[in-house]
Amino acid sequence: MTSMYDQNLSQNAANHAPLSPLSFIERTAEVYPDRLAIVHGDLRQTWSQTYDRCRRLASSLRRAGIGKNDTVAVMLPNTPPMVEAHFGVPMAGAVLNALNTRLDPETIAFMLDHGEAKAAIVDPEFASVMAKALTLRQSKSPLLLIDVEDAVYGAAAERLGSQTYEEFLAAGDPTFAWELPENEWDAIALNYTSGTTGNPKGVVYHHRGAAINAISNVLEWDMPKHAVYLWTLPMFHCNGWCFPWTVAARAGVNVCLRRVEAQAIFDAIRKHGVTHYCSAPIVHGLLVNAPAAMKEGVPAGVKAMVAGAAPPASMIEGMEKLGFDLTHVYGLTEVYGPATVCAKHDAWNDVDIGERARLNARQGVRYHLQRAAMVLDPETMQPVPHDGETMGEIMFRGNIAMKGYLKNPQATEEAFRGGWFHSGDLAVQYPDGYIKIKDRSKDIIISGGENISSIEVEDVLYRHPDVLAAAVVARPDEKWGETPCAFVELKAGAQTTPEDIVAHCKKHLAGFKVPRAVVFGELPKTSTGKIQKFELRRKAGSATAIDV
Repeated sequence: MTSMYDQNLSQNAANHAPLSPLSFIERTAEVYPDRLAIVHGDLRQTWSQTYDRCRRLASSLRRAGIGKNDTVAVMLPNTPPMVEAHFGVPMAGAVLNALNTRLDPETIAFMLDHGEAKAAIVDPEFASVMAKALTLRQSKSPLLLIDVEDAVYGAAAERLGSQTYEEFLAAGDPTFAWELPENEWDAIALNYTSGTTGNPKGVVYHHRGAAINAISNVLEWDMPKHAVYLWTLPMFHCNGWCFPWTVAARAGVNVCLRRVEAQAIFDAIRKHGVTHYCSAPIVHGLLVNAPAAMKEGVPAGVKAMVAGAAPPASMIEGMEKLGFDLTHVYGLTEVYGPATVCAKHDAWNDVDIGERARLNARQGVRYHLQRAAMVLDPETMQPVPHDGETMGEIMFRGNIAMKGYLKNPQATEEAFRGGWFHSGDLAVQYPDGYIKIKDRSKDIIISGGENISSIEVEDVLYRHPDVLAAAVVARPDEKWGETPCAFVELKAGAQTTPEDIVAHCKKHLAGFKVPRAVVFGELPKTSTGKIQKFELRRKAGSATAIDV
């Protein structure tokens, strides 16, 4: 029987609109048109100007025949075109594929083909890598190439397309009448993540999730209007944890940064009054360990967000000495970046640094607008006891979860088994509900905030003619958090050196994936021949690093 609350009360244009982060820039340009939106070198761009440029981009893409569900790849650092692409591409109805600028040409070529990119916007710094990737594509479909010019970087070594980014925008309409998606479930972005086997998986984001996580970022940080946000976190990583959309929602300032260096960060904080930034632990370590003279005049109260590895006591203490306020978050590409936060309590300020570090090292509790984040038994799908000891798997459900993996229904079904997203991270849950990771079930190594598949590195090692068996585990690293450590069993009579192994890996892997330590010897195995990685993890910490 129909409820009286449903009779003649239906969803319509007057009482419903799809959730999308595109509405954030529209409102901000209307309400704060003259507020500063983007800083890059000598460039100062308002929100009105930025909105016009985003509409020009959308208009030109449409005129080029690119529309709904077409993929537009971008190979860009944290510069103004990257900010604009987060709005202009979806305004055209297209899907933004922000490519990891640190990857090798082979992987980039795979992503262009798998995502069926119709266009690519390329920064001059990465023109040579993209040029190589283009020669490796399997697809024969044409690709619209747009060359960015950046005075901060300088001239490109080569041109890939027939027009520059500015020429492309100049031909667009600044009054382009874009529309919200018909369905908030429509795709807004495609992000590739390292899997444990073979090729990377394409994670598809929807407008609803992007908008909701962007708002959650505001709530977790109590982020005020006109916050000044420094782009130390790559925007290619989970769309910058959705912060391009968050900054627009708060009518904030995007302070762009081509190079993540301690001097450049401190200079930007002082010059532009930076209030917020996000990064992997390596960047916070850069700041804490910088010379004292470099830190002079840095204002207190800057809010910093860290993810990728739990902040150690030395980092927390160092950030406190800087006067920075550190927030620890946790997530994955599949949940739009951070989806839990180690929400702090006033009482934590009264305990010693060791205890405060222990409390802050936990992955915490669900984001405001995430429905649930829990540790469940992956077999029974029941919650583990909140005793801080019983291990289970971190799982998510709710609005901040991907649509699924592009063209991979089996992996999607597996990831969402039982009505939860399976993170693959093994953890415990404490009596206060806070989650803490204990291990990674899929042996993913997180180095400088980037995921590295141990199996991918092992596959390369096995291609060396002198390698009989190989296993890769995480080795603790003060700078990068973790780096790959390779344990190699050589064939009888082999004369290969660790340096030879590293040189071999460099030919087949992106630089950050190359092992920083190589240990020769017989690998510990079970009675069935399975390599015992837990034994190798114990040894990895004492392995000697190689200058890669």
